[in-house]
Amino acid sequence: MSIPILMYHQIDEPPPRGEPMRGLVVSPQSFARQMALLKYMGYTGLSMRDLEPYLRGDKRGKVVGLTFDDGYRNNLHHALPVLARRGFSATCYGVSSMFGGTNAWDQHLGIAKKPLMDTQDWLRWLDAGMDVGSHTCTHAALTKIPFDQARQEIVQSKIVLEHALSCEVRHFCYPYGWFGPEHVEMVKEAGYITATTTQRGRVHANQDLYALKRIMVARATHLGLFAAKVITRYEDNRA
Repeated sequence: MSIPILMYHQIDEPPPRGEPMRGLVVSPQSFARQMALLKYMGYTGLSMRDLEPYLRGDKRGKVVGLTFDDGYRNNLHHALPVLARRGFSATCYGVSSMFGGTNAWDQHLGIAKKPLMDTQDWLRWLDAGMDVGSHTCTHAALTKIPFDQARQEIVQSKIVLEHALSCEVRHFCYPYGWFGPEHVEMVKEAGYITATTTQRGRVHANQDLYALKRIMVARATHLGLFAAKVITRYEDNRA
């Protein structure tokens, strides 16, 4: 059984043409149509927490993992009401040292500053039945920093998130999708249950839970392509 895990970043009105990384901003209208289509096709959108038994092979069903990288506030405003209306859950991967800040890691690329969720926002997200995962302390490029610093980013982010939000943080996401075998071991040792990547493709039960592929949904992903990404081997063939 194939399980698509969808990867989103921002749900907001896309910036003007020519702006860097514009493709990572999905409009609220498009997101709402995508979630409606999933429901129509008989899929249930699940957080990584709720997806766990399917990934282990303990459960089977038409499920889709829903993930949001970075913790943008616009996910709370635009995605959460849609998720709640459809009865879906989702995981948002937070950058633990940047609550209430902005996407500072993008500034050198000229990407517009966007607010990140603060503690109260994250608590609203949790109260709505959603899940919180870790995206390191500083959105660190793990393959470009020393071994000990990478370990600190992975371990400390879990500790900080759990303390700040009084919840268990079981899931990790590699920033930029960059990682090596040593980072996989760090994630395991830190006590995470899964780790997601930016590698393309659907996943299957009982495969490596610390290198899970995902399907990126971009601004230009029209509904036909969205359906193909979920129900066919379209993404698998691009792994």
